[in-house]
Amino acid sequence: MKPWRSEALVRAVLVAAFALLAGAAGPVRAEAPVARSFSTAGLARVSAFLRGEVAAGRIPGAILLIQQHGKPVLSETFGLRDAKTGQPMTDDTIFRLYSMSKPITSVAAMMLVDDGKLALDDAVAKYIPAFADVQVGVPQADGKLALQPLARPITVRDLLRHTSGITYGFYGSSPVRKLYAQAGLFDGDPDNAQFVERLARLPLAEQPATLWDYGHSTDVLGRVIEVVSGLSLYQFEKKRLLDPLGMRDTAFFVADDAKRPLIAEPLPGDWFDRPVAGIKEATAPRRWESGGAGMVGTIGDYARFARMLLSGGELDGRRYLRGETLALMASDQIGEGTGVRKDPEFYFPGPGGAFGLGFAVRTVANGPLPAGEYRWDGVGGTFFFVDPADDMFVICMMQSPSQRGPIQDELKRLVYAAMRR
Repeated sequence: MKPWRSEALVRAVLVAAFALLAGAAGPVRAEAPVARSFSTAGLARVSAFLRGEVAAGRIPGAILLIQQHGKPVLSETFGLRDAKTGQPMTDDTIFRLYSMSKPITSVAAMMLVDDGKLALDDAVAKYIPAFADVQVGVPQADGKLALQPLARPITVRDLLRHTSGITYGFYGSSPVRKLYAQAGLFDGDPDNAQFVERLARLPLAEQPATLWDYGHSTDVLGRVIEVVSGLSLYQFEKKRLLDPLGMRDTAFFVADDAKRPLIAEPLPGDWFDRPVAGIKEATAPRRWESGGAGMVGTIGDYARFARMLLSGGELDGRRYLRGETLALMASDQIGEGTGVRKDPEFYFPGPGGAFGLGFAVRTVANGPLPAGEYRWDGVGGTFFFVDPADDMFVICMMQSPSQRGPIQDELKRLVYAAMRR
């Protein structure tokens, strides 16, 4: 039996596991779906779309990888990595990952769960005592905040599924978000310990386990990893995940000056007018290792990570996560019966989407989009999704915040339009 066919059998079992775990959200097929294949003409339309975005001046360049059955079916570079210098996009280009850091940090935490050193229902205060006394900010009619005690402690599970009540201060205008923006959380380049201590002085935006609220939860999770492991977040991830997977260019900044010309840059004017998630410049040295938004890396590195996920937590004979652990991560953790609400304005998994432990997940098929698909993206323009039903993952890397949403939606549509039974 060929190795990839053996891996495909494992993946078929995982697809069934994902469906069982998501059963409350919709009907479950008794048999594993048959992976679809790609048409040459369909793949040509995918490439033509990205070439057209470059030619129209909407993005400087991009890299796309579609991999199925362990082999690339489309791997192509488009345009420039830096329009100012005219350098072409190449496979070794380094990108600001922003929130595509979150799946890496989440996997690292779940490795500690597999080790028996961390439990999902552990109180965060067990590892970071400052969170024992945190309070919840409740807006009043006069515009002021009333403070309420916690109805129950924040747990590790809450950090992984964004139900901790910890938010961000760079979007929205609620009173608590305004406090985050004005609190000086990042003054003086704090390390992870100092950052979470500052964060714990602020009120939560809501009671834990009541609302999916996208924020600094994964940054706090990174500090939990440090406390449990006795290593810095990067040291732990490098030792247990990055180095073993061969993710040599994935880090919290670009340390090698010789590699700085490899950094992808956006078109002039297509960037942020203020720090995003506390990150002023993701490629610059700093002490804070933001598990939620701070990493940089290449498409080749992230492909190794995605291959491990698609292979059920194992790659090249080395196991990183138990299969059942990955199935749990890629199943709905905020659905019916959890008591978690979805804010209609700031629910980023989107209509019909769910969230697991570190990924957005699809629990019910929607047209050509299969159940069991899980994904996330970064505000700088990178995105990926893993599709166990079709034995496939897709990664697109670019640096274009303004175009990431439209390109992601259209690219996914074209990818699935290129598939056939």
